[in-house]
Amino acid sequence: MKRSIIIGASAFALGAASILSTIAVSPLAAQSAVTEVAAVRTTTFAIENMTCALCPVTVKSAMERVDGVQSVEIDFDAKTATVIFDPTVATPQAIAAASTDAGYPATAGS
Repeated sequence: MKRSIIIGASAFALGAASILSTIAVSPLAAQSAVTEVAAVRTTTFAIENMTCALCPVTVKSAMERVDGVQSVEIDFDAKTATVIFDPTVATPQAIAAASTDAGYPATAGS
């Protein structure tokens, strides 16, 4: 009888410890997620020479090949590219150079 009580109490204690460790880790996981989000930067580039439907595809492809670039959104009418990138890996100058090398000079704005 005592043995089953001890086993039951041990199982309960282990379960409670598991729950407490999960609660203790959760704020740390949330903090690292916030840190990860803060590590990105968004810059809008003015793009010259975009005149046809294929131009945005070429610019987007060139910019996405730069290490650290996470996404590129092209606005053909405004002739801009909005780029989200990791500033510890990529620079606005490198992203603009990639577009320029593809034949579409780019200038970093905001």
